[in-house]
Amino acid sequence: MSFFGNPTPGTSTSLFATQNPIGSSTMFNVPGSNSQSTPFGSSSIVQQTGVHNPNKDIEVSSSPDDSIAGLAFSPPTLPQNFLISGSWDNQIRCWEIIGTTNAWQTIPKAQQSHAGPVLDVRFSDDGTKVFSASADKTVKMWDLASNQQIQVAQHDQPVKTCHFIKAPNYTCLMTTSFDKTIKLWDLRQAQPAMTVQLNDKVFCADVHYPMAVVSLANRAILVYSLENGLQQFKQIESPLKYQHRCVSIFTDKDKSNNPPTGFAVGSVEGRVAIQYLNPANPKDNFTFKCHRSNGTNTNFQDVFIVHDIAFHPQHGTLATVGSDGRYSFWDKDARTKLKTSEQVEQPITRCAFSARGEIFAYSVSYDWSKGHEYFNPQKKNYIFLHGCFEELRPRKKN
Repeated sequence: MSFFGNPTPGTSTSLFATQNPIGSSTMFNVPGSNSQSTPFGSSSIVQQTGVHNPNKDIEVSSSPDDSIAGLAFSPPTLPQNFLISGSWDNQIRCWEIIGTTNAWQTIPKAQQSHAGPVLDVRFSDDGTKVFSASADKTVKMWDLASNQQIQVAQHDQPVKTCHFIKAPNYTCLMTTSFDKTIKLWDLRQAQPAMTVQLNDKVFCADVHYPMAVVSLANRAILVYSLENGLQQFKQIESPLKYQHRCVSIFTDKDKSNNPPTGFAVGSVEGRVAIQYLNPANPKDNFTFKCHRSNGTNTNFQDVFIVHDIAFHPQHGTLATVGSDGRYSFWDKDARTKLKTSEQVEQPITRCAFSARGEIFAYSVSYDWSKGHEYFNPQKKNYIFLHGCFEELRPRKKN
């Protein structure tokens, strides 16, 4: 039986070849080896306090020159921790993180570029490739061992997201775009293996096999099964009243294979919705307020954008980051907040957990939510690392 049950009638399927289209290669060489990659800065351990780093976190060296739109850690198949970023300066950067908790050293390894801003970055399942989605309407694949980059996908408008999918019977890349399509790509072919036409632009998406969730500009939430290509399982009416900015799938940590059981959606209204795919009780689905603060007039509240949501890979708790310049940790099962950070001087645009859950990375850069008049070119962009494993432990149940 399918994990999802019966798909929506009338949806099409596409089967892919069983071979891995990206082949195999040696991993990105570690320091001291004969790496072909080109470093873009110097390594450092920076833990300064002050306005730009009130949380005393580790500052990643050689940070991007423009706003950061994508962050991702290498998968658990690699013994090392690598971090990649995509930014509005058209660059994809890669660092290796070495050392012990809160004394990490960040080593710039290499960088590649697009002809336009980079809106999303992802690793392949084995960690040897990086995929980057860009406003230049393309997706590129970067082989970290050879430091070679090739175009593997194309859309008619900027590409918003990209996700590598490793299924038992096929391997592909899923891309979404402002051109109102989802495309699946066999990376050995120039044309998409499957195209799904949507009724609005894609604003955010997430994938955790065998599930994909796509949210549109009109707040429609589409849930797909990936077990046989891309089959729509259901469309969910948004529990949020305002535009979505991020979506993240969560899994059942009590089961050995960690199957996906639902997702969280964040909006511009400082609110997150927790949505189960098949809730035992409708009350299991709920929303909560976040990234808000009391304004100078106590009758009003300042409401900020929820830019990103990430679930801890071990504990199943979650982090949210927002345009208020704070990150918060939450236990969705206990419905309680675990921690809120001190406020940094600019919005926090993206976040990610390392594969083993010991590092929380977050990016600080202007998000243009207040327009050009609030842009300060003197303020730098930062990526910080925060030791988080104990802080994300769930609250003990009574």
